[in-house]
Amino acid sequence: MAVLTVRIPENLHLRLKRLVEKTKRTKSSFIIEMIEENLEDYEDGYIALERLNEKNARYLTTEEIEEELEI
Repeated sequence: MAVLTVRIPENLHLRLKRLVEKTKRTKSSFIIEMIEENLEDYEDGYIALERLNEKNARYLTTEEIEEELEI
């Protein structure tokens, strides 16, 4: 497994520390879970931005999408 070092604000560290104490889980387990839950959203967002910035992008109306999806 890779090792990653990050600096976080003290208030976030204290909140994470309290959560760790309450749940008896590790900091790493929470951080991994949070990254897994949010990384795909960030990836999707950047894909969408890249597509919006394409010069030859084709935009569809709601009606065209419904027709294409047969709904």
